[in-house]
Amino acid sequence: MTDQLGLRERKKLRMGELISETAVALFLRYGFDRVSVADVAAAAEVSKKTVFNYFPSKEDLVLYPIRDHVDEPARVAGSRTAGESPIAALRRHFVAGLEAGDPITGLADYSEFLAFQRMVMGTPSLKLRLMEQWINSEDSLAHALAEALGESPDAIAPRALASQIIAVQRTLTVRNVERMLAGSRPADILAECTAEAELAFDLLEKSLT
Repeated sequence: MTDQLGLRERKKLRMGELISETAVALFLRYGFDRVSVADVAAAAEVSKKTVFNYFPSKEDLVLYPIRDHVDEPARVAGSRTAGESPIAALRRHFVAGLEAGDPITGLADYSEFLAFQRMVMGTPSLKLRLMEQWINSEDSLAHALAEALGESPDAIAPRALASQIIAVQRTLTVRNVERMLAGSRPADILAECTAEAELAFDLLEKSLT
């Protein structure tokens, strides 16, 4: 994606990444509530105003690394293979993520991921902001499903379907994160997590028939 951006856009992207990485490092070291935006600005050698120009809220500093995943369900549904249903495409994508150890599925155990998840799970404002991102994922998926179904994005069918799909993905992901934080290793529970994902998507498909 970076190769397709102009110089100005690349500089803005790098600055956003720098500020976010600086913030997350401080939050993990000292605690989210003990570090101010002014502290982040000083450490990143930018003004407080610059931080807010890039990030509307302190919570956004933390969740910036997963911003590209907000629209991921919509992209997967929109790029499905010929004859493949949106649910089948999303199932295939999620299971492939489990097998690849993609952190977005919650099945990863490297130290930075675990520390990040502990911070998010232990901070109410971050959990709330993360839920807002799930809602945004649901909204973008509803638009993709509306196009697939030939309906208006405001119609109940694509919105209800998107809500159910995102609920399934969120439940699976949170369950996997909880296992990782409890000390499980991905290789030891991959088969179980995959079976649960398959079952969850089976139940989803059956509920729609």
